[in-house]
Amino acid sequence: MKTAFALLGASLAVTACVPPRTPPPDDDAERRRIAGEAVRTASRVPTWRCTPAMPSPMPSPATRAERTGFCETTTYEEAMAFLDSVQAKAAPNRSMRIARIGASPRGRPLMAVTVCARVNRAVDSCAPLLTPTRRKPVVLLQANIHAGEVEGKEAVLALLRTIVTDARPNLLDSLTLIVVPMYNADGNEALGPQSRNRGAQLGPAVVGERPNGDGLDLNRDYIKAEAPETRAMLPLLTNGGVDVFVDLHTTDGSYHGFNLTWSPSLHPGAPLARFTSDTLLAGIRRRLWRKGVKTYPYGNFSNSFAREVSLDADKEGWFTYDSRPRFGSNYFGLTGGISILSEAFSHDPFATRVNSTYAFVRELLGTVGADPTILARVTATRRALTSGIAARGVVLDTRITTRPFSDSVLVEDLAVDPDSLGAEPGVPLGIKRTGRIRPQWMPVHDRFEATREVAVPPGGWLVEARDTAVVSLLERHGVKVGVRMPSNRTLDVERFQLDSVDRVARAFQGHREVKVLGKWVRMRMLPSADFRWVPGTQRQVLVAAQLLEPQSNDGATTWNLFDERLLMGKYHPVMRIMTRITSR
Repeated sequence: MKTAFALLGASLAVTACVPPRTPPPDDDAERRRIAGEAVRTASRVPTWRCTPAMPSPMPSPATRAERTGFCETTTYEEAMAFLDSVQAKAAPNRSMRIARIGASPRGRPLMAVTVCARVNRAVDSCAPLLTPTRRKPVVLLQANIHAGEVEGKEAVLALLRTIVTDARPNLLDSLTLIVVPMYNADGNEALGPQSRNRGAQLGPAVVGERPNGDGLDLNRDYIKAEAPETRAMLPLLTNGGVDVFVDLHTTDGSYHGFNLTWSPSLHPGAPLARFTSDTLLAGIRRRLWRKGVKTYPYGNFSNSFAREVSLDADKEGWFTYDSRPRFGSNYFGLTGGISILSEAFSHDPFATRVNSTYAFVRELLGTVGADPTILARVTATRRALTSGIAARGVVLDTRITTRPFSDSVLVEDLAVDPDSLGAEPGVPLGIKRTGRIRPQWMPVHDRFEATREVAVPPGGWLVEARDTAVVSLLERHGVKVGVRMPSNRTLDVERFQLDSVDRVARAFQGHREVKVLGKWVRMRMLPSADFRWVPGTQRQVLVAAQLLEPQSNDGATTWNLFDERLLMGKYHPVMRIMTRITSR
């Protein structure tokens, strides 16, 4: 069946969306009001209107994006109804289960969809394919974490329809897929003009907003895990059942010539980051390029995000974003899995962005399903983490690489146009896009390097039982806590004596982040029942280290969980156990 996704890589003239002359029958009053506001704002410059790109024939069920020719995006209720319709039309050899895994701050159910080829025609369940003895990889697609970035949501809904309703051989025969199509449900329903909610984006005219219902950026919450959405998602990410995690986004800034940019986990301690970038994603890039979809490692023409719209003919370089595990794709890499960030080009038309995301996800899934060595790598990596082999060094702090490579990066030239009134959505006043794309050689800073690295303590860590918030956070991350230790045994431990405690002046997400300096002091002690043991040989050991090590750049200390006891000259509450311990 032909759909809009047959237009992969197409350059459609879609801009700020004017709703169709006759709105769909399920259009609600609030959406009409906001759309009207956006249209009135755009009417000062009538050159730019949404040119509907209607799928032919119209698929069934169809998303709101498809029904409106990619002039509007799907609401929460429409997405839930769409999933129910796809499930009702599932082919007899396909299994699709829709499960509630949590709720948003405003009470909207957070749904995860699991699809697979039926193991047994009489049993409609993917459960056997999610067990440790499975022989197929499990891929988790997360969309809509920033709800104004709408193409991931539309792409995964269309993908589910394609693979679930088609009985012919497809990628479900070689993998199991979990999809969270609307991770930020509250943000999706906080509808507003694109110019307000997603200023650097080429339509649609009405989109949701970036924060969740509590005002949190969910893609900065994976370590502190305060949002209900994060707490609902962590069990999927940490139980060892997911091998590949893909987080779908849209870029915010620079004008380049790529349809989509991507990144592995940027944390230098993620075991499979280099394989993901240099082998898996590099191969996908070559294949998609031949199909007309241009992809490249994620970046911008500035490392400060302060000059993303640059008129300079010569760019200073291509810079990726951040390595800290508060970002979802960085976090999952520390679990030993393959983690991928996908960023559609925000200045492409909406339809093109959906097509590019769909093409990238489809190519990735096909690659993972066809290559059994990918699952074998993940399995071996996690086994090594559990045995302690792969966790000899833990990266606690980083800097962007000081050894960039040079490459030809596609640049779109911009021009000064004093008469420009911001006619094209996402383009600042006084700036005009020329459409001229040219290659330019420049340094590419696409990864990070360690500036602070420590060995995993031979016996793990000790946490005081009274630090209940820390213990709870560890457990949310799937870290084993409280395993019984041998009694009446004196241990060699290290304690961190604090020389300085620095709290940033400006709060971020309700926190003043903390950094500490000091020195490690070795001593002997007999642990009492007042301590909880965190073993250093477990699958989540890299996450445990990030949370517990005092000088981690994104851990429990960073996020104020120890604040009351961080006193200069005193010891940090977490201890390293330097004696090797075998649990009984």
